[in-house]
Amino acid sequence: MRVGGVGVDALTEDQVVQRVAAELEAGRGGRIVTPNVDICRAAAADPALRELVCSADLVVSDGMPLVWAARLLGTPVPGRVTGADLIWSLSGLAARRGWPVYLLGGPPGAARGAAAELTGRHPGLRVCGVDAPPYRFDATPEGSELVRRKVAAARPRLVFVGLGFPRQDRLIADLRKDLPGAWFLGCGAAIAFAAGTVARAPEWMRRAGLEWAFRLGSEPRRLGRRYLADDLPFALRLLAGSLATRVRSR
Repeated sequence: MRVGGVGVDALTEDQVVQRVAAELEAGRGGRIVTPNVDICRAAAADPALRELVCSADLVVSDGMPLVWAARLLGTPVPGRVTGADLIWSLSGLAARRGWPVYLLGGPPGAARGAAAELTGRHPGLRVCGVDAPPYRFDATPEGSELVRRKVAAARPRLVFVGLGFPRQDRLIADLRKDLPGAWFLGCGAAIAFAAGTVARAPEWMRRAGLEWAFRLGSEPRRLGRRYLADDLPFALRLLAGSLATRVRSR
């Protein structure tokens, strides 16, 4: 189904994990994108970014406005499936199956801290590598190639990439060529959340669709313009347009 200009798979978190498990067992790799309002806004303005999202093997809704829009359209999705949650559930899968994982991104030290937290919760999880490349590492072909070589040499089966959209997704598209049998999750701030270096909103705020408000309160200077001037108007247009589409179809 299409929500916010992108095709979204109507899957629960458990179903995503089951799909990844089946594909890995069959020797097939893939990539997961978890669009929120900000990603949908960027994709709506740029056909290349829209293709980057829509060409993923699994696309599941991270943002509550997308969940609400799907309901208004009469084509509901089960709920949010966030990168911040999938990093834990996919790590649990990897621990059970003995599949090595790689953590790429986050602020300095976050990937190593996330690895410690993930292995603490999931005994037996094998983290085959962590890397926090410097800012603008991908400004040169040499910088990108160095990061790619490190990931490929570690031979992970699951790779969590937290560099923000679209940088993480462009890098993942390249890494798919190096590791066609691995699965990749573009997970934004999930590595920092897992490490505890960035606080995540309480559960009740996540369920109410207020996680953005918590993050805005935590980082107003960095997120203020994006959330209030860019994303909020887009979300309101998305919801109003979805309602209008539903009314016209009756």
